[in-house]
Amino acid sequence: MLTLKAVKALEKAPVVLYDALVNESILDHAPNALKVFVGKRRGMHSFSQDHINSLLVKYAREYGYVVRLKGGDPFVFGRGKEETDYIESFGIKTAIIPGITSAIAVPAAVGIPVTHRKFTESFWVITGTTSSREISSDIYLAATSKATVVILMGMSKLSQIVAIYKDNNRSNLPIAVIQNGTKDDEESGIGTIETIEDIVQEKQLSSPAIIIIGEVVNGHESMLTYFTEAFIEDDFIYQNLDITP
Repeated sequence: MLTLKAVKALEKAPVVLYDALVNESILDHAPNALKVFVGKRRGMHSFSQDHINSLLVKYAREYGYVVRLKGGDPFVFGRGKEETDYIESFGIKTAIIPGITSAIAVPAAVGIPVTHRKFTESFWVITGTTSSREISSDIYLAATSKATVVILMGMSKLSQIVAIYKDNNRSNLPIAVIQNGTKDDEESGIGTIETIEDIVQEKQLSSPAIIIIGEVVNGHESMLTYFTEAFIEDDFIYQNLDITP
């Protein structure tokens, strides 16, 4: 998923520095660019943030124009602000092109809204793993809320997340895990706090994936019951609308 403004920026880019989570087909929009991989991924060689910052300044001085391509939105756990602050400290101008965050787009792509007036009034987006490699303390707060909770970078902490929700007597709360969202090899598992670890193990789900917790999770009995009642109440006819509930 890509904005038109991002496509235009890539088309004229002489250099693109791209992350590990970027779908490489996006690089086709920069046919004449030098493409430099600077990704960070668990279990593989990673570029330090200091190294990435230095490369951005180096290429900006050499080429005059560089695209820093990130997965999702650069300001949602993407260190975008850290990088622009560093670059601008050298007197180099920067511009931010907002992206499409997986926190909203991936659930939407499989039919899960992060908000629904019947079930939730807000949503939280939380990193599962902090810079110190610990579980985010915000998850303890989120587990007591009725808000939809979207957790990025949380698969390595799934057992801890489940335990926190169980400690708050929320074992029946719906949860979804979506791996490689919106890509051809997307896989997902939907269950409850009680069952999700078994489902993840059975389906061999792993990173990169996002976790969505809350009553909005599609396929959960309470959600399906609401939609069925709403359609009947409003005289919707599935056959005529070609809708499968």
